[in-house]
Amino acid sequence: MTTITKDTTRTPTSVVVAIIGISAVASLFLCWLVYYHAPADVSGTHLLFLPALNALLNALSSVALVVGFFFIRAKQIGRHRTAMFIAFIFSTLFLVTYITNHALHGDMHFQGQGIIRAVYFPLLISHIGLSVVALPMILITFFLSLTGRFPAHRRLARFTFPIWLYVSVTGVVVYMMLAAYR
Repeated sequence: MTTITKDTTRTPTSVVVAIIGISAVASLFLCWLVYYHAPADVSGTHLLFLPALNALLNALSSVALVVGFFFIRAKQIGRHRTAMFIAFIFSTLFLVTYITNHALHGDMHFQGQGIIRAVYFPLLISHIGLSVVALPMILITFFLSLTGRFPAHRRLARFTFPIWLYVSVTGVVVYMMLAAYR
C-alpha cells in the first residue's frame, strides 16, 4: 500500500493565484478610487487628519519592519514574528485609512514647482508601482510563514522586506513633500 504525504514545502498554486487575483482587484479598485471616483466630501471638511494618520501608520510599519529584520538576524523568531504582525497590522490600518481618505477627498495634487517636481514624481511613481507589487508579495510571504513553509518564506522575504520597507518609507516622504508644498 502506498502512502501519500502532503508536501508542505511547496506553495499551492491555487493560493498564490487567489492572492495575486485579489491583489489585482484591490489595485484596480484603488486606481479607480484615486483617479476616477468623485470625492464624497466636496467641501473638504471631514476627517482632514487622515493624510497625517496615513503617514504615521507608514512610519510605524517601517519601524516594525526594521525591528523585525533585526530580530530575525538575531535568530529571535518569536519576536520577529510579533514585529512582522505589528508591521502587517499598521499596513492594514494604513490601507483602510488610505481608502477612506481617497473616497472622501480624492487625489491631492503636488503643488511644488521647478526641480522638486523632478524628485517628487519619480519617487511617487516608484512608490505606487512597488506598492502594487508589494501587496501580493506580503500576503504570500505571510501565507508561507503561517503554513510552516519556512524555506520558501525565507526565499521570498528576501525580496518582500526591502520592497515593503521602501513603500512604507516613501509613503512618509510623499506625504511630507505634499504637505510642504500645500
